[in-house]
Amino acid sequence: MTKANACCAPFVGAQLHQASSQLVKSAHAPAQDFIPLKGGPFAMGAADGPHPQDGEGPVREITLNPFALAPLTVTNAAFEVFAQDTGYVTQAERTGASFVFDLLVPAGAAVKSMAHPATWWQEIEGANWRRPYGPKGICADAQPDHPVVHVNLSDARAYCVWAGTRLPTEAEWEYAARSGLTAKPFPWGDTLLEDGICQFNIWQGQFPHENTAVDGHVGTAPAKCFEPNSFGLYAMTGNVWEWTADRFTNLHSPRPVRNPKGPLNGDLHVAKGGSYLCHASYCMRYRTSSRQGLDPRTATGHIGFRVAGKKT
Repeated sequence: MTKANACCAPFVGAQLHQASSQLVKSAHAPAQDFIPLKGGPFAMGAADGPHPQDGEGPVREITLNPFALAPLTVTNAAFEVFAQDTGYVTQAERTGASFVFDLLVPAGAAVKSMAHPATWWQEIEGANWRRPYGPKGICADAQPDHPVVHVNLSDARAYCVWAGTRLPTEAEWEYAARSGLTAKPFPWGDTLLEDGICQFNIWQGQFPHENTAVDGHVGTAPAKCFEPNSFGLYAMTGNVWEWTADRFTNLHSPRPVRNPKGPLNGDLHVAKGGSYLCHASYCMRYRTSSRQGLDPRTATGHIGFRVAGKKT
């Protein structure tokens, strides 16, 4: 992992827990709201990405079939229904620890390890989606409307099976985040702030030692927070990274492509959108074209997911 990646995800080494093959769509899954999106051609990627290894460019023409995307990331409350209905145990719960950003670690927390090279990531014993900051921190029950975190790719996929949904492809996710704007870095336009007002939950202050929380949040914010983009989708950038269905590659054809799905092979999967830890002085991965390749075993306090409607 390079230094440029360090704030975005720590090194992980746990065994990948596969989603149970016994999970099926459940009648107990709550009805999911979706925003229907018409698809069509759009310009994907950016030529000015701050990290060449991320593979944001070249800008390329992508055409998508119509699809539907949830307006919100999956919340703690929704994941709780899933866990109660199925008895599903996430990878972080199985291993007994997960990664929490240093400044959010409660006093007296039991530290299992320090991530390398990002020493501000601490592997905290007992941290998981139920206790995002560890046993001594606030529990998910107290933040039912916040995005679920500490879920790896298998955990997200298991939820999708149960809910009768799926993860969006990277192209679908980016089309939705751009909300009809071309060559704009943010869902609302060109500027980080609009009229001096924060539009999303990112790091404020001096990373990684001081977060002034000008945007009103230090850790996660409610999934339905700030204004939605013009498609009606909330927090498409900032707050939490979101898993997509695609494997990662930083090699893209400049030719027009219809409904791309990413490479068939590869060890990393694409996450999109950035998180509450992103800052202009360090990673700047809070733009519509931002992406990173994550080990699918990765579970941290700033990674979640949203679901797409099943294709018919």
